[in-house]
Amino acid sequence: MSRRVPSTQRPASTPARRTAAEDLGLAPAVLAAKDVSVTYEDGHQALSDFTLDVRPGEVVALLGHSGSGKSTFMKAATGLAPVTATQLTVAGIDLTRASGRELRAARAQIGFVFQHFNLVPQLSALTNVLTGGLHDAGALGSLGLFPRAHRERALSLLERVGLADKAKQRADSLSGGQQQRVAIARALMQRPQLILADEPVASLDPRLAGSVLSLLREIATEDGIPVVVSLHVVELARRYADRFIALDGGRITRRGAADSLTDAAVADIYGPDMYSEATSGH
Repeated sequence: MSRRVPSTQRPASTPARRTAAEDLGLAPAVLAAKDVSVTYEDGHQALSDFTLDVRPGEVVALLGHSGSGKSTFMKAATGLAPVTATQLTVAGIDLTRASGRELRAARAQIGFVFQHFNLVPQLSALTNVLTGGLHDAGALGSLGLFPRAHRERALSLLERVGLADKAKQRADSLSGGQQQRVAIARALMQRPQLILADEPVASLDPRLAGSVLSLLREIATEDGIPVVVSLHVVELARRYADRFIALDGGRITRRGAADSLTDAAVADIYGPDMYSEATSGH
């Protein structure tokens, strides 16, 4: 189980801001993207000249309308989209030149959190978490026979996300918020260097959305695992992110500190017709 930071740092409802040293970017980037573009075979350019460095311990929110390029960047960062780039590295692996083996190694360093959880519904919460460790569980792991150390780690991760008492329950018997917490525990089971969360709270009510984002914020702060998260609701970015990048039509239109997301900035990003939805989540 990951080491805890003393709870005196901050109330759970008030995310910690970056230290001066961290703001200077002294730590090497876990994800480094420069001039990343994605163009599909039909000629559609879904992402253009996207640049972002993500460093340990920070949360970066991607904002914008549906189809603005947020999910496209997530795909590019995992080698699942046709990319041209000056630079695109994950955990030191150059995705623009990676062999199949290197690409698999890069993906093993990324913990994924999806909008619709992507759990195996008929399996228990514990077994779903264990699948996050398949890459190093050996041949028996693929048969569902996981080493004792893996089971102990999976149980400790369920405890961390507040679901130790749900370990034996089927995933499809859990609430949406609980399923997303299982998905986060599964991502942590990989021991990732980076978490990519693509609209992880889009299907949750505001209270549950806040609890999931709070957990991702905690992981970034306590474990140093950076999180890139795409969001529709700006208030969640204000509360839980360090920085934001706004996209429209595959291009970056605005970037900055999360606390610089004023009402005027939000109106500029989403336009007057979508302002209410972006600020309230409804």
